[in-house]
Amino acid sequence: MNRFRLPYCMTVEEGIFERVDEVISGYIPGINMQKAIIVTEENLKNIFPDCLDEISRDFKNSEVFLVDKSSYDDAVDLGKYICMNDIQVVIGFGGGMVLDMAKFAAFISKTTYISLPTTLSNDSIASPFAVLGTDDGTRKTFGCKIPSCIIVDVDVIMNTPEDQLKSGIGDTISKYTALYDWKLSCAAKNTKLDDFAYMISEMALNSVCYHENKSLKSKSFIRTLTEALVMGGLAMEIAGSSRPSSGSEHLFCHSLEENHKEIKISHGIAVAMGSVAASIFQGRDEKKLVNILNAYDIDYNPMNYGITKGIFIDAWQRAEATRKNRITILSETVLNSEWLSEIYDRMTDKELYKI
Repeated sequence: MNRFRLPYCMTVEEGIFERVDEVISGYIPGINMQKAIIVTEENLKNIFPDCLDEISRDFKNSEVFLVDKSSYDDAVDLGKYICMNDIQVVIGFGGGMVLDMAKFAAFISKTTYISLPTTLSNDSIASPFAVLGTDDGTRKTFGCKIPSCIIVDVDVIMNTPEDQLKSGIGDTISKYTALYDWKLSCAAKNTKLDDFAYMISEMALNSVCYHENKSLKSKSFIRTLTEALVMGGLAMEIAGSSRPSSGSEHLFCHSLEENHKEIKISHGIAVAMGSVAASIFQGRDEKKLVNILNAYDIDYNPMNYGITKGIFIDAWQRAEATRKNRITILSETVLNSEWLSEIYDRMTDKELYKI
C-alpha cells in the first residue's frame, strides 16, 4: 500500500498573503520563528515588492532568492545552499517554474515547503512532482513531496492574465483522457486501480467541467479552480504516481516540448488540445470535451499555435516514445498519417464544433 501525506492546510482567501505567518502558525506552531528562504523570480519581486517584504519580515527577515530558470542542476544547487545555511523553511512564491524549483529544493534538503502560487496555470501548486530542465534541453519529471501548506490569495489570482487561468483549466480538463488511460494501463498490467485517487481526480475534473459560473475572474470560480488543481495533486500523492492526471494527452505535450521546441504553447493548453485528439483514439465523443473548452473560450485549434499538420502528425507519432514504460491508448493505436491528418482537419474546422 502506498504511504502518502497531506498538507496541513489549504487556504483560499482574499488578501491572505498579508498574514501568511499567522495562518501557517495556526497549523505549525512556531514555524515563523524558523530560518526561511523565499524563492521567487525578479519579475514577481518587482510586481509584489510590498507583499514579499512583509512575508520576509514575518519570517525573521528571511532571504529572497531569485531564480531565472528551472533546471535540475539549479534546483540541486539551491537545495545545497539551503542545507549549508541551515534553512528550515522554503517558501515558493510564483508560478510553475518557481514552485517546481522550490518544491524540489525543499525535498532534497528535507525542509518544510510552503506553496504561495501567484497564478493557477497548472497543478504544480500541490503535486508531488517537479518538472525541471535537463542538460539536453528537455524537461524531466522528478518525484518529490507535496507542500506542507498551500496559501492562495484570491486578490492576486484575480489580477493574473486570463490565458494563465485557461491553462489551469486545460490541465484539469485533460484528466478526462488521463483517467481513461490509467484504467487501461491497470487492466493491461493486471494491477489494482486506486479507487480513492481516481475518485478525487474525477471530482477535480467534474468541478471545473460543471461549474455553473464560467467567468474566469469570478471569486467562486477561482476557489473552484484552486481546489481542482489541489485535488489533482493530492490524487497523484495518494496513487504514488502521476497517472490520475497524466495520460496520452501529456505524452503529446511532452513530444511537442522535446521535438518541436519552436512551438510556444502553455502546458495546460497543450494537454487540453491533446485530450481532444486522445478522446478520439479512445473511441469517445470528443464533442463533450470540445463543448467544455468552448464554454471557457479555450482555443484548442493547433493551427492557431503554429502547429502545422506535419508537426501535429509527427508529435503524435513520437509521443509514446517520450515515456516508454507508460501504457496509454497509444499502446494499442496505429497512428497512421492519414488518420491523424483527418483529426487535424476536424480540430481546425471552425464550423464543425460551433455551438
